[in-house]
Amino acid sequence: MGTLILAVTTLLLYSIGTALQALDFRRRVDAHPTLTKTIGLLALASHGALLALTVQAQEGYNFSFFHSAAIISWFIVALLLVLSLRRPMFSLFLGIYPLAALTVISLLVFHSPPRYISQDNWGMLSHISLSITAYSLFTLAAAQALLLHLQNRQLKHNYNSLLVRNLPPLQTMESVLFELIWAGVIVLTLAIVTGALFVDDLFVKSLAHKTVFSLIALAVFAALLAGRYAFGWRGRTATRWTLIGCALLMIGYFGSKLVLELIIQRVG
Repeated sequence: MGTLILAVTTLLLYSIGTALQALDFRRRVDAHPTLTKTIGLLALASHGALLALTVQAQEGYNFSFFHSAAIISWFIVALLLVLSLRRPMFSLFLGIYPLAALTVISLLVFHSPPRYISQDNWGMLSHISLSITAYSLFTLAAAQALLLHLQNRQLKHNYNSLLVRNLPPLQTMESVLFELIWAGVIVLTLAIVTGALFVDDLFVKSLAHKTVFSLIALAVFAALLAGRYAFGWRGRTATRWTLIGCALLMIGYFGSKLVLELIIQRVG
């Protein structure tokens, strides 16, 4: 019962936050940044309490497919709330709140085999924490890249749309995107290093796809950053490379978990 109450509360708060941000975006109400952040913090607290009840067990922490998705969405909301304190990123709430709500619904409705990590295995937990933080940063980067792509496209066609009027200047949007990518690259590198230190074999059959896709994604982001500073890459080039890198990273993590936990397990 406690789980259901927390889930409903979380979904309600995310829905209110989304509706409020949508009304602000359409200029139906005056902007209320403090109210938006307060609702986000309440939703984050409820979401976190739900995870505390469902993720932790006697066997350890459960990082199954749907539990991992709910954990990552919590990190994404938390990072967005923190980053929005100093950067104009409120437009991302329109997509991030519904995404977080969707993971909460999936956690309640669907089942995947548990994947427990012992509470005493600090090395593995540090690797997982860094990986989740990296995935969260790159998810925000992907969302920012999509907005930047749409903004670029509409500005070229002289559209005076709601999107153009609500988003910060193009230079600011690009600056935020590359800040997210830099942070993501640093954290992802640390995640790979801790994986090499604390995981017995990163290229064992069950981890090989995740490791390879993560390394390729890291190479893509590193190439993008090098291209940015060497050749001034921006606009469509920057958004394209960002989305490719994020897609590789998510395929490597969720794709491998989907196959191992939801397809192979059921077939077996």
